[in-house]
Amino acid sequence: MDYNKAPIEHSPFDWQRTVHQDMKVKDWIVPQWQSEKKDWNVVLLGAPLSRSSISVSGASEFPNAFRQSWEKFSTYYIDEDIDIRELTVADIGNVKMHVTDILRCHQHIEDAMESVAETYPNALKVTIGGDHSVTAATIRGLKKVMPEKKIGILQLDTHLDLRSTDDHGPTNGTPIRQLIEGRVIEGKHVYNIGLHGFYNAPSLIEAANDYEVHRIRLKELRQKGIEQTVQDILSVLMEQVDFIYVTVDMDVLDISYAPGVPASTPGGMRSDELFEILYEVGKCDGIGAIDFVCIDPTKDNSVEATVKTTTYAFLTFLASFYQHRVKRY
Repeated sequence: MDYNKAPIEHSPFDWQRTVHQDMKVKDWIVPQWQSEKKDWNVVLLGAPLSRSSISVSGASEFPNAFRQSWEKFSTYYIDEDIDIRELTVADIGNVKMHVTDILRCHQHIEDAMESVAETYPNALKVTIGGDHSVTAATIRGLKKVMPEKKIGILQLDTHLDLRSTDDHGPTNGTPIRQLIEGRVIEGKHVYNIGLHGFYNAPSLIEAANDYEVHRIRLKELRQKGIEQTVQDILSVLMEQVDFIYVTVDMDVLDISYAPGVPASTPGGMRSDELFEILYEVGKCDGIGAIDFVCIDPTKDNSVEATVKTTTYAFLTFLASFYQHRVKRY
C-alpha cells in the first residue's frame, strides 16, 4: 500500500498465520502488506519511540513485544461469550524512527498517522507506543485530515502530562500541553481518569486549572463507579466534539500490575478496573482512535505481566468495539 511515501515500514516480527477453529490473535491480525483488502474495521500502527521519555525507557521495544504476545491470546472472549475473529484488523507496521533526532521522529509519526487516516478514513486507528510523546504527534496527524473537526481526549493516566516543553523539550510528560498550546485541541475537551497519590506537582494542577482540563481522581472513580463515570464523560464529549481520542498510559496501573512501566506507582488502578473502563469506552460511537503507551518490556518481569496486561486491555477494548459498534450492523 502506498502511504504517500510516509515513513512506515513492515514490522520486523511476523507470525506464520493459520486459520482454524481455535484461532489465536497471531492468526487473526493480518499484516497489511500481505493483503489487498482496503476496507478494515481496525488498523494498527507501531510507534517505537522512547528517546523522548523523561524516565530511562525501552518503550521503543514494545510494539514488537506486543506482537509477540499474540500467540498467548485467543479471539474468543469468554466474559461476553463472543468471538471477535470477524472483526477485520490490519497491522500497518511501524513508523520509521531516526536514531538521534527526536523532533524528526515525532514528525514521522505525525506524517504516518496523517497518511493512515487518509488511506483508511472509516477504520478505528490504534497506535502502539512508544512513550507518551507519541500521542501529541498522532493527534496532530489526525487533525491534518480533519481540520474542521473538534477532537476530545479521554486520558487514562496517573499524571496530567501538562509539563512545559520549555523545561526538557517535547518529552513524554508534555503531550496534552503540546496539543492545547498548539490549538489542536481545547483543554476543556480533555478528561483525565486515574490521578492519585503524590505524583503531580502544584504547578501542573495550576496548569490544569488554567487550561480547564477535567480531572477524575481514582478515588472519585471508585466512589461513583466505573460505568457511570465513563458514560457521563463520553456523553458530554459526544455533545462537544466530533472525534474522541483515547490515550492509555499504562502507568495508570498500580506498580504491582505494571512492573514494566517506568513511571508506574503504588496506589494505582487495578488491571480489572482498566479492563472494565475500556469495555465501557469501546461502546462509544464517537471514539475514532486509541493508543497504548509507556510499556517497557525490558523492565517487565519474567512472565511478561505488563506486556500481557496491555494486550488484554487492547483486546477487551476491541471486543466491546466489535460487540457494540460492528456486530450490531
